[in-house]
Amino acid sequence: MRQNFIGMVVSNAMQKTIKVKVISQKVHPIVLKTMKTHKNYLAHDENETCKLGDVVRIEACRPLSKHKHFSVAEVIRSAKDASTTTTTTA
Repeated sequence: MRQNFIGMVVSNAMQKTIKVKVISQKVHPIVLKTMKTHKNYLAHDENETCKLGDVVRIEACRPLSKHKHFSVAEVIRSAKDASTTTTTTA
């Protein structure tokens, strides 16, 4: 089974490449509180379909360049879908 991550697209300025921010929660060993940490991964987007704010699943693949070792497996939620669900009036 390949390594999978779910994250949000934070940059798509490159050709056929996107930057995905993956957030994970870890427990601090001394304080014992949960801390949010993040890591950015470069992923291959062959058709350049991903936009800023999209939630995507990336999957490990062979090294495509010096820093790019992941490819986009699927777009879970597009940015326009997320904006319509999060804008609610109070």
